[in-house]
Amino acid sequence: MTRLRSIRGDDLRRALAQEAARLMFEHGVDDYGFAKRKAAERLGASEHAVLPKNAEIDAALAEYQRLFAADTHAETLAAQRRVALDAMEMLAAFEPRLVGPVLAGTATPHQEISLHVFSDSPEAVSLTLLEDRIQYRIAEHRVRMNAERVLALPVVQFSVYDLAIEATVFPKDGIRQSPLSPSDGKPMRRAALQEVRGLVGADPAPVSRAW
Repeated sequence: MTRLRSIRGDDLRRALAQEAARLMFEHGVDDYGFAKRKAAERLGASEHAVLPKNAEIDAALAEYQRLFAADTHAETLAAQRRVALDAMEMLAAFEPRLVGPVLAGTATPHQEISLHVFSDSPEAVSLTLLEDRIQYRIAEHRVRMNAERVLALPVVQFSVYDLAIEATVFPKDGIRQSPLSPSDGKPMRRAALQEVRGLVGADPAPVSRAW
């Protein structure tokens, strides 16, 4: 185990952010809190150490990808975005939006594709998947809308080309307000079909569509 007894302050925060980013990329860790705690344990940081912010970990993750996985990351991200587009086109009736690391460009090879869809009937989303013979599971996801308001929303989980997709089902009027990002606490960026088509258009040739 690496020990960093001599590191203080900002240098320690930076080292912890880098180690957390490495854990997220190499081991598929997708929980910021767990990544921070594991990084602190591996680097021998005291329990009083100031842990990095989520946004600092995202920045370290982007840097890690640029330095150590530039070619493979670009290819993986392109494939994830193409699959996201296919899923969004299938769910077009629910005004899908791409969110999270696949949109931001920091997705790891283990990252699920996160979508927001909008319907006052979550069952309608499930029915669309059934019509395409796609198996799914229903879960629940808590999203923070502001400092005081947290919503528990249904999530439809399914796979396309063996890539995991989570579609959080908001009520129809939920399209007006984006929840807060777990990364920086700001309203989460959402990309509609046209923007994702533009992203995919800049990527390598698309996968042939076959469920």
